[in-house]
Amino acid sequence: MRVLLTGATGLIGSAIAARLLRDGHDVVAVARRKGLPRPGLRWVVLDMRDLSGPGDWVPHLDGVDAAINCAGVLQDSVSDSTTAAHAQGPAALFAACDESGVLRVIHFSAIGIDRETPSEFSRTKAQGDQALMATGLDWVILRPSVVVGRAAYGGSALFRGLAALPIVPRVDDAGKLQVVQLDDVVETVVYFLQLDAPARVALDLAGREPLDFNEVVAVYRRWFGWGPARQVQVPRWFMDIMYSLGDAAGWLGWRPPVRTTAQKEIVRGAVGDPGPWTDMTGIVPHSLEQSLAANPVSVQDRWFAKLYLLKPVLIAVLSLFWIVTGLISLGPGWDIGVALMREGGVTGLAATGAVAAGALADVCIGTGIAFRRTARPALYAAFVLSLVYAVLGTILVPRLWIEPLGPMLKIWPIAALHLAALAILEDR
Repeated sequence: MRVLLTGATGLIGSAIAARLLRDGHDVVAVARRKGLPRPGLRWVVLDMRDLSGPGDWVPHLDGVDAAINCAGVLQDSVSDSTTAAHAQGPAALFAACDESGVLRVIHFSAIGIDRETPSEFSRTKAQGDQALMATGLDWVILRPSVVVGRAAYGGSALFRGLAALPIVPRVDDAGKLQVVQLDDVVETVVYFLQLDAPARVALDLAGREPLDFNEVVAVYRRWFGWGPARQVQVPRWFMDIMYSLGDAAGWLGWRPPVRTTAQKEIVRGAVGDPGPWTDMTGIVPHSLEQSLAANPVSVQDRWFAKLYLLKPVLIAVLSLFWIVTGLISLGPGWDIGVALMREGGVTGLAATGAVAAGALADVCIGTGIAFRRTARPALYAAFVLSLVYAVLGTILVPRLWIEPLGPMLKIWPIAALHLAALAILEDR
């Protein structure tokens, strides 16, 4: 078959794409950015926010037998719109599929939205479901719980990151979670791609057992081979601050799983009845313990878990480091900077201009690191500028190499931290 797949770079979408290619299907992969090239896969770059109607989809549906919609975002931000990703964009796609004679549409929604919609995420997901059910297509709506698998992103990555902490915050107001395995989700898609499979059905994809949030974290910790972590009660005000910081990071272009939408959805929980799913497809969901036991933990898994929560700290520290050093140079450190330039033989306007230029460059680099879109070039610029400072400092004021506080020596670990940040910058 030729299958159009939206959200093809996401956790679920990328796994489905790999399986479809393995089974010999042609895949028209839709995403905001191109992924890796593979035989049988054609990338189409589309942003749901830019789609005005079915006509934007029709050119990409030529010869398409089935469409799978995996597009989704957690929360509105500078780069994301829940309405566009979950309601308007999919509605335009469904209308285009109806117009183009697409045989089947499989749509990914979220568990529980037919019962409760406490956030824009769940409300817009419900709107997307309603738009599809109003068509004459052979549609299938899949509503998974929190999806976990060998790969990790978003909430599934957060479980691993929290499991790496020796002291874990206790989440007492969280609803139960019936986490579902990515492999089981992919198998479900394969089943419903058969043209004789049932259609016009909506199914919850839920794991076998309901677990507390902290129980899920504990299962991952056992998988990593670490003993039980100490759980501490975190004040509500502290968690509110963390969720607000996550929102702020979202408006800078990052996609942290800890945001106010997650706060609302965690309280709602993610539970459902897997019985109809199993009865219809014959797929028996695997438990979290069972699935992890089938995939022995690797040192790379442990690295990822330990680095996951360090990554935002590293980005924030490097951004603030450059911004603050620039502001200090323009403010209370101005005379010190000019004096160092004069000591190196640079005087007059050249000295003040060099200090001002360096300070402004520092502020620009720090600001660039703070924004996701510019973080990579800014980190490279920071690394290069660190080396430039080392060279110029050696030429102009060589005594700085033997200063007790080691201003020149500290350049090298800072430069190394920029390389570390570049190495772990990608989310998926």
